Amino acid sequence: MSGEPDEPRGTGAVIPAGERGRTTIADRVVAGIAAQAAREALGPLPRSAARPQATVVVRPQAPHPAGPAGTPVDTARVRIHLELDYPTDIGSRCAQVRCHVVERVGALVGMAVPEVAVQVERLHLAATAAQGRTR
Repeated sequence: MSGEPDEPRGTGAVIPAGERGRTTIADRVVAGIAAQAAREALGPLPRSAARPQATVVVRPQAPHPAGPAGTPVDTARVRIHLELDYPTDIGSRCAQVRCHVVERVGALVGMAVPEVAVQVERLHLAATAAQGRTR
């Protein structure tokens, strides 16, 4: 055993990475990972809030700035739709979602994520704020 992971057994030849094939990950799988990352970033939400939803457009073969020269990496443009509790710092929560989605999609599927658009669909008044409010 030579310790070379790229060496096929019994042939002694190393197959270049570009000739070994390519793994393709479906847009809906990336969308599911992005939605899960948004849920992780937000933490617990009000019971009446819908779960974050994501739509993704994957573009193949963009050059990755951090990778070795010529290494093609797919890019994913993500749009997250979510509902938040209120009062809250909406900008900060959206920034947390953006950062976490970029990190998790990159780590789990190896895609660059140059754009994460967060759309807040609805705000839910927190139960404690609703009880203290009178007219």
